[in-house]
Formats: sequence, C-alpha cells, structure tokens
Amino acid sequence: MQKPVNWGVLGAAKFARQYMGPAIHAAESARLAGLATSDPTKAEAFTGFCPDLKVYYSYDALLADPDIEAVYIPLPNHLHVEWSLKALDAGKHVLCEKPMAMRAGEFDTLITKRDQTGLLAAEAYMIVHHPQWHLTRRLIADGAIGELVHVSGAFSYDNRADTGNIRNRAETGGGGLRDIGVYVIGGARFATAQEPVSVSGAIRWENDVDVFTEIRARFPGFTYSAYVSTRMHPHQEMVFHGEGGVIRLTAPFNARVFGEARVELHRPGLEVQVTRFPGDDHYRLQVEAFGRSVREGVAYPCPLEFARGTQEVIDQVFDTAVSL
Repeated sequence: MQKPVNWGVLGAAKFARQYMGPAIHAAESARLAGLATSDPTKAEAFTGFCPDLKVYYSYDALLADPDIEAVYIPLPNHLHVEWSLKALDAGKHVLCEKPMAMRAGEFDTLITKRDQTGLLAAEAYMIVHHPQWHLTRRLIADGAIGELVHVSGAFSYDNRADTGNIRNRAETGGGGLRDIGVYVIGGARFATAQEPVSVSGAIRWENDVDVFTEIRARFPGFTYSAYVSTRMHPHQEMVFHGEGGVIRLTAPFNARVFGEARVELHRPGLEVQVTRFPGDDHYRLQVEAFGRSVREGVAYPCPLEFARGTQEVIDQVFDTAVSL
C-alpha cells in the first residue's frame, strides 16, 4: 500500500470543516495532518473528527513544515492565486477551491509555476470525479440520445440574509457566477468534450455582486442556456437534450447534500432508465484521485488547463453581459 499523502488545510473555513476536511480524513492514501488557523476555537471542530491534527497559527508556519506534502486551500476567492503560488514555492502540492483564479489569464502563472516545480496543482472541481458525470459523458459519446441539440443548466440558492458572507462581498470575489457558474459551465464542457464558440449573458447586480446570471452559448454541435443565482429557491439540474432522447441529472453538483444523485435516460416511447448513486462521495473521490497522481504519477482528471477553459467562459459572460 502506498504511503498516505500528508495534507494541510489553509484556513478553518466552514466548507473545509463540513466537507473537505472529513473527506481528506476518510480518503484512502490521504492523512489530514495539519490545519492553519489563527483562531484556536475554529480548530476544535476539526480535532473533533481528527484528534491527532496538528494546528498551526499561521499559514506560513504550515507551509514551512516539511512533513506537509499537500495543501487544500479554501480561502476567499481573491486569495487563491497568491496562496497557491506560495504553497508551490514551499514545495507543496496544491488543491485550491474554485474559482482558483479571478480571471483566466491568472491561470497562466499557476500553470507555469506547476510546470517549473513539477508539483501537482489543481482546482477543487469535485463533480468530474463523480460517477454520474462519467456515465453522462459516456452516454453522450456513445450516441444514447442521438445527435445532441441543446444543453441546459441551473444552480441556485438564497443567501441574501447572510450579508457578511464572502459570496456577498465584491472585494472578496463574491457573486454567483464565480461561485456556482463554474458548475453549469464546466459540467457542460466536461460531459460533451466541446468548447463554446460564442458566449453572452445578462446579469442582475446587487451591491456590485452578481446575484442572478443568465448564460447563453453556442457550441460547435449544440446550443446552451443556463442560469445561476444566489437569490432564488435552491435548485440544481443539468439536461442534455438530443434528437433521440434526454439525459437529466437531478443532483449534479451537491450529490447527497441536495439529494440522491440520479441520471435519467429518457428514451422513445416514454421509457425512462434511472441510474442511482446513493453513496458516492465526490469530495473523497477527488482526494483519492489527487493522491494517485502524487504517488503513482497518474494523470489528474481535471488539470489546470480545464479550469482555465471554464474561467475563460466566465470572463466572457462578465465582459459581454447586459444588466438586468
């Protein structure tokens, strides 16, 4: 058995506490070894499920520890590039929350640093590690729904009451498009293996933060429409509509949290074939894929180049969108 990768977490974010910390702790070939936080009380939630966790009281102190091999970065969006580069310079592999950069061009610096150091650096785009997305991609490629005509996506939640949330603050890179637009856009790109040839959008702003975004695009083989919002009732769905059938994902982005992940294949004659994924944890699968890349040299399924492609589309939406 391969030696587990020793992980450190930069910052005691709620998301790290609820999802990624436990996923690292539970994953094969991984060991949650350290947490950097200036607030000892925030560390208590992590030591509750990982008692031997070492706590560092600065990010730099964790990065200076030679025992830490990889870091997970759940910091606010505007700090992702800075601390990813610092971690790579410190000799650590990096898994950074999405969006890893605020603009596509910033990925070039990350890619260059990754190549110079020979370390693994990746955006924590967990959905591509879930088997429902691999099934969807295979069904489309195999022609299960015939010629693909249109793809639609939706992802929404309502956080208007949480006024101090970093997602409601422009200075921390908040807004719905960067937070959840990566899913409806990246999901379409991953499942179809196509890139858009034109992109447009419409945005409703609130205190300089995008709270509703409509996205439209044309791909070489199909048209695309989606919306994301941080001011609507929670909903998520992806639909791939072909000439001979429909593929619908019912919990494409927050499997198990939003509901059971199901892939529905709608065929002629009102036939519906449903494949369920009740227990798959894409966070743990992501950590295990990362570990295989570090220990065995296996190609990582979601390289920085893929993340850059999604960010390019997000940039185009921001640059071309009309205000609602």
